[in-house]
Amino acid sequence: MECVNDSPDAAGSRKSRARRVRGSVANRDVAGKRRARKRHTVATVITASLVTLAVGTAGSVVLAYNNWNDNLKYVDLAQQLGDDRPEKEEVAGSREPLNILVMGSDTREGENNIDGLTGDGERSDTTILLHLSADRKRAYGVSIPRDTLVDRPTCYEEDGTAIEGSEAEDVMWNEAFSVGGPACTIRQFEQNTDIRIDNYIVIDFQGFKDMVNALDGVEVCIPEDIEDPEHDITLEAGTREIRDDEALSYVRVRYTVGDGTDPNRIRRQQAFMAAMINKAVSAGMLVRPDRMVSFLNAVTGSIQTDYENIAELADLGTSFNGIGLDNIKFVTTPWVYSTAQEGRVEWTDQVDELWQLVIDDDPLSQEFAEDSISADDDPEGSTAPTSEASEDPTDSGGKKDRDQGLSDDERENAGLCT
Repeated sequence: MECVNDSPDAAGSRKSRARRVRGSVANRDVAGKRRARKRHTVATVITASLVTLAVGTAGSVVLAYNNWNDNLKYVDLAQQLGDDRPEKEEVAGSREPLNILVMGSDTREGENNIDGLTGDGERSDTTILLHLSADRKRAYGVSIPRDTLVDRPTCYEEDGTAIEGSEAEDVMWNEAFSVGGPACTIRQFEQNTDIRIDNYIVIDFQGFKDMVNALDGVEVCIPEDIEDPEHDITLEAGTREIRDDEALSYVRVRYTVGDGTDPNRIRRQQAFMAAMINKAVSAGMLVRPDRMVSFLNAVTGSIQTDYENIAELADLGTSFNGIGLDNIKFVTTPWVYSTAQEGRVEWTDQVDELWQLVIDDDPLSQEFAEDSISADDDPEGSTAPTSEASEDPTDSGGKKDRDQGLSDDERENAGLCT
C-alpha cells in the first residue's frame, strides 16, 4: 500500500529547528512541582547502545543460537515514515556512517514490570541518537531530554494513513511515542534535525536488570547516600558494583540526587552506560559463554528493532572493534529552561552545530567534547588509567587528569563523584 503523505513541506515541518530560544534561562526549582507525576525515565534504554557493542563480541556464538532470532521483535516502520525524509549526505570513509535511534518505552504491561503499575500508555522518556562514523574509529551518543519542546510533524498508522491530530506545535518530545509509536518519534527526530535515521531500537524495562546482571553488575561511584523511598531502596555512598533493583533505582531516581533536574539525570545515565560499555569491552565479560548466553537472552527478549536477525546486530557490533573506549562519548543536546512553558526545556542555537557534525560525519568539536562523558572515564571522576599514565612517575594512583569532559561542578550537579 502506498504511503499517504499529507504533511507540510519539509521546510515548514522543520521550523522547530529555526525557532530560537525565547527569553533568558528561567531560574526556578521545578522538582517539587513535578513530584506528582508518577512516570519514570526509561532507565533500560541506556543499555541499548551497549547492545550493538556487545553482540559484536559474540561472533560465531551468535549464529549457534537460532532461538535468539525468535526472541527478536522485528518491525519494519518504512510504511510509517513518509516520503519527505531527509537525504543522507555522502561522506568519505571505508563504509557508510550509521545513525541509530535508541528509544525507551515506559510501558508497565507484562509480568514483573518495575513497579507493579499497568496502563497509562507508553512514552519514550529517553531518546539517544547513536552515531557511528564511516571510518569506524569513533562513536558518540546524543541524548534528547524528554521535556524538550518541539514541533511534531504528521505521523502515520501502520497502513500509512495519517494519524488525526498528530501534527502539533510546542509539544514535549516524549509525547510522540504515545501518539504514533517509534515511527512517530523517528519522524519527529528527522524533521527537526535533517538527519536520516538508518535503524532503530526500542527497549523496555523488562530486560534491564538481566542485562546488568549478565555483566555481574556495573561499577558506580555514589558521592552521597541516595534515598529512593518510593521503592524502599537506599544506595550507600561509595564506589562499588550495583545490580538488580539497585541499578534500576540508581538510573531512575531524580529528586534526591544532584540538582534534581532531568538533564542532569541524563548525564548520570550516560555515565552508567559508559561504565557498562567499559566493563563489557575492557574486562572481557562477554567472552565467557555463560555470560554471553545470559546477556543475549536478556537483550533479544526486550527489544523491538528493524534489524531482522541477530546476525545483523552482530555485524553492527563488529563495527566497533577498532574504536577505543576514549572515542566513545555521550553528550546532551544544548538546552535552556523554557520561559513559555514552565518546567520544559528548549534547544539553543548551538544544537544546529551538533546536528551538522552528525550530518557531515565529523567528530565532536572541542566545545561538545568538553561537555561529554566518555566510556574511558573513571566512575570516581578522573579519566581511566592508561598504560602511559601508569608509567608516569608524577601520576597519582595511575590516573590522569581530565583534559575534556564534565567539570567537577557539572559532575556534582549530576550526582556523580568528582
